[in-house]
Amino acid sequence: MTKITTAWGKAQLLEEVTLPQRAGQKRFSSVVQLLENEKGDWLVRFAYTTGGTIRRGPVTLRGADLERLRTQLSARPSLAAALGFSGD
Repeated sequence: MTKITTAWGKAQLLEEVTLPQRAGQKRFSSVVQLLENEKGDWLVRFAYTTGGTIRRGPVTLRGADLERLRTQLSARPSLAAALGFSGD
């Protein structure tokens, strides 16, 4: 399992959805991750990547990106549940 350091301590990555995006000539990916901390609490992290490196900052998803997120969440039930999406 991948270990991640958060503001609330260490956590491990349980599930992840990566959404490749493009704005003009810029290419990046938005990432939604389900993490579990050492106490067993779930954390959901929204981030973006450039060159494979996770970066902080605002993450913007367009309507089409949200549809792709919903589609990909069907294969990640725990992350879908953490976000409040039903398995329909």
